Amino acid sequence: MMGHQDPLQCKLFYANLNIDKRIRMDHPLRKIDQFIDFDFVYNEVKAQYGTNGNISIPPPLILKLMLLLVFYNVRSERELMDTLPERLDWLWFLGYDLDTDIPDHSVLSKARKRWGVEIFKGFFERIVWQCVEAGLVDGSKI
Repeated sequence: MMGHQDPLQCKLFYANLNIDKRIRMDHPLRKIDQFIDFDFVYNEVKAQYGTNGNISIPPPLILKLMLLLVFYNVRSERELMDTLPERLDWLWFLGYDLDTDIPDHSVLSKARKRWGVEIFKGFFERIVWQCVEAGLVDGSKI
């Protein structure tokens, strides 16, 4: 008997939805999440932040967003933020839920300006080194 798909009906509620179960076990972002520590950035940039005003996007999250930009060859920060709600794997990697507010694309350029090019270069060198130590990259192709 031939099956037919019912018309799309948006659900109002999802009970017990777990994004973690929607991401395959061998997904590259799982390996990055398992082996790479992004929390080092807190100590590296603490002098760049004041003690009053608006609370910033957590610095490790900014690094993860920048990593997604490079890893998936996204053309712009604006496109990254526009695509983010559509990608369960990206949401999972960032620790977001389906209804988490997505930051404005400008947070990345503001962080880059605040932290400086040399600090970002050091961050990515450190992340790549962690990838090498974890066996995620071996340098055989590049």
